[in-house]
Amino acid sequence: QEEYAMKATQGEQLLTAGAIATALGAPGAKVKQAIKDLAIKPKAKKGVCSYYGQDALEKVRKAVAK
Repeated sequence: QEEYAMKATQGEQLLTAGAIATALGAPGAKVKQAIKDLAIKPKAKKGVCSYYGQDALEKVRKAVAK
């Protein structure tokens, strides 16, 4: 999970959709669909990769659990 993580300037841990999926033990496609359905905006982008904050992790956790 650390290899996908990135530090924000404020010191917040940012995660890719893949890292969120790994943390939740959920399929990547389901996590990406939840991010799209919830219209969660990334806190940072590097190239084509989007990085999400811990708040997104909790929102996706609830959406995937349904």
